Amino acid sequence: MSASTSPTWNDDTELVSLRFQLQPQRTAKLFPQYSVGLHAWFLDTVRQSDPELSTYLHDGESEKAFSLSLLNGELPLVGRQLEVQRDRTYHWTLTFLNRDLVQWAETWLKTPPETLTLRAATFNIQSIDIYRPPTTYQTLFDSTDGSSVELSFLTPTSFRHRGHHVPLPVPTNLFHSYLRRWNDFSGIPVESEGFLDWVDTHVVIRRHNIQSHKVAAGKRGSVTGFTGSIELAVSATAGHQTPHYVQVFAALAQFAPYCGTGHKTPFGLGETCLGWTEPTVELKSEEIRLAERIEQLTELLLKFQKRPDGNRAQKICKTRATILARRELGECLQDIADDLKMPYDTVKSYVKVTRRFLRELE
Repeated sequence: MSASTSPTWNDDTELVSLRFQLQPQRTAKLFPQYSVGLHAWFLDTVRQSDPELSTYLHDGESEKAFSLSLLNGELPLVGRQLEVQRDRTYHWTLTFLNRDLVQWAETWLKTPPETLTLRAATFNIQSIDIYRPPTTYQTLFDSTDGSSVELSFLTPTSFRHRGHHVPLPVPTNLFHSYLRRWNDFSGIPVESEGFLDWVDTHVVIRRHNIQSHKVAAGKRGSVTGFTGSIELAVSATAGHQTPHYVQVFAALAQFAPYCGTGHKTPFGLGETCLGWTEPTVELKSEEIRLAERIEQLTELLLKFQKRPDGNRAQKICKTRATILARRELGECLQDIADDLKMPYDTVKSYVKVTRRFLRELE
């Protein structure tokens, strides 16, 4: 891709969504949890030119300033792994949510990378194009109007509540998710408690068509999420009484396709679009099996913990469960260690310890 074909936008742009067209150099296997690799590829790309920005994106305590999609394209299941095919084209979306990242992207796209590698699968980057219109938060806030919206969730979407996953599009959860990111990046703060109380009282689901899925998520653990479409509406009386909140409602709905919905959006979950549509990513049996095995192992390992409800116990058990589940599906220990940023010997030890625990339960 030449610099002359690089996408451009105005200097004041704060939100940019890019679409990569990818073609595999050869037919190759792809591990079901490949979104970890997409996440790592992007952070490493930023690190090479701006280490400070990469550290902020990786370790910052604020909301993550980017979201990404899963690969959109044919990914047949071959044995225990997915397969990318040389004669197929794949698409991938990467979205930036603040000015710092947008400025970085302006420079980066002048000499963009030629390839994207996910372990054994290397893709030629055929093009990088603007996917959703570049815009600003003020533009979203000023130009939106409407008391109803249709949203579609293309990849599994979930919310965290008291240590559990909530796989339902409850309006307060949806808009709390959008509002957190909006307040972090927009410079147009909205008072959370009052707005979310208003959503709880006045925003209703007119119709829906959703289904739940269990998937491996991020670097460790599994998530039960939903995909499908919903239509939300604001009551007529609320529109007259609180026009400011109606404007916020409309702005956040327009923001949703950029930021994604729920948690793990930097790992491809919660991909969202406006309108009523069907999910574009089909979950394969091995992806579902991996998630179910991680959950099963986590529950078993928690039985050995003195304080199974504690955060530390939960984290340790999810990590060990993820490692063993991925190993059982044929992934090598070194690859798992690299993904989790853990020493190889520690990963190897976790597998041995976990298997010993399981034998004791037999």
